[in-house]
Amino acid sequence: MTAGRITSITSIAIAAALASAATPALAELPGPVRAMIDAAIATGDEAKVRTVADLARQTNPADTAEIDALVASFNTALSARKKAEEEAKLAALREADLFDNWSGRGELGGFRSTGNTSNTGFTAGLSLERQGIKWRHRLTGRADYQRASGVTTREQFLARYEPNVNVSDNFYVYALAQYERDRFQGYTGRYAVSGGMGYQAIKGKDVQLSLKAGPAYRVTQFTDGRSEDRIAGLLALDFDWQITERLKFTQDTNAVAETGGSAIAIIDSRNTSIDLVTGLDAAIAKKLKARLSYAVEYDSNPAPGAVQTDTLSRVTLIYDF
Repeated sequence: MTAGRITSITSIAIAAALASAATPALAELPGPVRAMIDAAIATGDEAKVRTVADLARQTNPADTAEIDALVASFNTALSARKKAEEEAKLAALREADLFDNWSGRGELGGFRSTGNTSNTGFTAGLSLERQGIKWRHRLTGRADYQRASGVTTREQFLARYEPNVNVSDNFYVYALAQYERDRFQGYTGRYAVSGGMGYQAIKGKDVQLSLKAGPAYRVTQFTDGRSEDRIAGLLALDFDWQITERLKFTQDTNAVAETGGSAIAIIDSRNTSIDLVTGLDAAIAKKLKARLSYAVEYDSNPAPGAVQTDTLSRVTLIYDF
């Protein structure tokens, strides 16, 4: 073999060695790390997959591209699954009849009242809700009752129906029909109808806040036989805060301000009523919870002989169905 040929072969070998050193073979993701990522993906939990992937990138920086590919594949599959589930849900809502898709809760317990009466008694409530694609229907009923020595000392009833329809992600239009009876506050019947706009100010996983306002019309039948009908305005607030997995804070407020027969200026109101309920729910089981609530009911211009403010403290059990 000539010296020139040896030199040529040596040069080729050296060049090949340098090329190999400059572009090393891609490392393969270690088996235990891959198994850990696959286990996280199998749960379908986005947060868990993100956490495990971040840790894998930190401990295996050379395998970032492969880890990113696994996460991207998971995200694509997850998006497809969510889209399919949403389409199936919408299809089911479109095909549902009037009696489908109702959920509700029953409430039973005791109360302590102050104001026009001061006693303890029995309280019961029922609420139903039907959620459609854009429409939502709510039915609410509540009764507080107490009788001792053959004499009724507390008798308060409330029934409410509220349909509303979404007009955007955060705004909705509502209607409301409500009936109340509380002869110890001076009326045998109080009827109100209202309609207006609502706004979902906060729509988070743990915190929700909605507000609504609109004109109203109210008729009151007093225990002395008189009857009044008034133009009014309604303001309402509904706040829910899931403090922990098992503890929830709620705040509901309704205010109706009656005018002296004219809707021109609410500030010249003749009678304002406020219903404020603060509650704390503690989960006992999947569908059972205990509730402690405090309600303030205020009438600025009550019937003769009645006081303006009533309070009710309730301790109840709630069953969701």
